[in-house]
Amino acid sequence: MNVLFFDGKPSSKNPWTKEVWVYDYRTNIHHTLKKNPLKLEDLQDFINCYNPTNRHKRKQTWSGTDTDGRWRKFTYDEIIARDKTSLDITWLKDKSLADLDNLPDPDELAEEIVENLEAGIESFRTIIAALKK
Repeated sequence: MNVLFFDGKPSSKNPWTKEVWVYDYRTNIHHTLKKNPLKLEDLQDFINCYNPTNRHKRKQTWSGTDTDGRWRKFTYDEIIARDKTSLDITWLKDKSLADLDNLPDPDELAEEIVENLEAGIESFRTIIAALKK
């Protein structure tokens, strides 16, 4: 899941966007609803990096030498050059793909699959109920 923040600006011939900041919280992070639910403290690093009180003083935690940093800036030109201008951006190496010994336990994987399926079914039930109204 990606979360995007935009400033309300009037339309313009030239793009307002000069850079896009991305925090990768998907790679190597595993939450489940029951055993490892997402908590506010899990997001504290993002909040600190996002720096809502002074966004002009943001600093990347990623660099060419520190490739494990989750907070990274991309220029407008870098984004536009992406296939179909995709904002589905990731740069961290998925450790579970690189090292199969570090996969979560099978019961965790199975539970996560069941929780995702149940959440999907619940979403469809909500849609069906809304359509019936």
